[in-house]
Amino acid sequence: MKGRSLIFTISMFCAGVFAQDVWTFKDSVNGAPRSAGATFNANGDGFVCGGFDGFGFTRKTYSYTLFQDDWDDETSLGGLNFDGLDRASASGFSLNNKGYICLGQGESNGFFDDLWEYDATSMTWSQKADFIGSPRREAVSFELDNKGYVGTGQDASGLTRDFYRYDPQTNTWSQVADFGGTARKEAVGFTMGGAGYVGTGDDGVYKNDFWEYDPILDQWIQRSDFPGTPRKAAVGWGMFPQAFICTGEDINYQYQNDLWEYNFFNDSWVQRADFIGPGRSNAIAFTIDFLAFVGMGYGNNGTFYDDFYSYTRIIGQDDLEYSNVNVYPNPTSDFFVIDRSFNTKDLKIYNSSGEDVTSEIQITNLTQKTKVELLSLPSGYYFINHQKDNFYTRILKL
Repeated sequence: MKGRSLIFTISMFCAGVFAQDVWTFKDSVNGAPRSAGATFNANGDGFVCGGFDGFGFTRKTYSYTLFQDDWDDETSLGGLNFDGLDRASASGFSLNNKGYICLGQGESNGFFDDLWEYDATSMTWSQKADFIGSPRREAVSFELDNKGYVGTGQDASGLTRDFYRYDPQTNTWSQVADFGGTARKEAVGFTMGGAGYVGTGDDGVYKNDFWEYDPILDQWIQRSDFPGTPRKAAVGWGMFPQAFICTGEDINYQYQNDLWEYNFFNDSWVQRADFIGPGRSNAIAFTIDFLAFVGMGYGNNGTFYDDFYSYTRIIGQDDLEYSNVNVYPNPTSDFFVIDRSFNTKDLKIYNSSGEDVTSEIQITNLTQKTKVELLSLPSGYYFINHQKDNFYTRILKL
């Protein structure tokens, strides 16, 4: 495991100093301790809906506000008419500042296919078009280009690998390319940059493969295997140019608390600081701003959890510079210089959401240097990559 250190960074919004690769205890989730809840983001808050507490299923919904470090009760799934059934092992995603919950299992029905939209401003649920695949539970979900993607999971006939896209503008589902790996349940799914990612899970054997979905090509590409023990019921999240997989259950019924970071630019993994709560499966995870949050779940001795933690990733220059090339000034207001000449057509720059903004910059080759003018790009973090020369680094534009 890489050594820990206290390093300094500058926020996109204000200057400051904070520890990185650090877990911090947060306010416990409202309601009974439970596992297999579904999550989404809306109005800058994180939401958890449903779950199983050892005695039954629930449709309760709660929201977490970062600046208050506090949970609030929200309208239960389906609203006051109880139209949304109690459930666990559902899938959640976020589109256009609204949350979506679909699929899952309940007390009398092992496989759901309904879809619900939550407006956090009016605190109301509305039912949307049913999922067009087979009813199922323990599927994965992510969002890309204001569309939701849902696939894999278990239906009445067994494990699945088919995948579907939901368009909120037309309230319709369409089928996309099947998942590139084997049919499975209890995998992790998330978005990083402009791609979707799915990994780990249970296809009869616990898995450690890791796949990227390209929505433009409608194609799955296998990436470097997750290096932790193969597992199911882990959690994952993306914060470009990094992604993370944490917790889960291995083949020996051991509940894990390790954390692994994936790097977009060099397709590699590194272990980070262990989750400080007890090891567990079927936890929840979501991100707000630069922080990730993990909590709830099921662990040793049949314990259900309601504890909740934040994780601050490493975004320091030392960790993101993949070579000894000097880049200056950094931070900058309008341009920077790379202390090396490049083939400029292979130099790419991405914003913090993983969008390629190379067309919005001007690159000039100087004598043994490369000048990059940021032109009209807004303030924020940018990631510079020259894959052929094995170089990437981070720039802060003020």
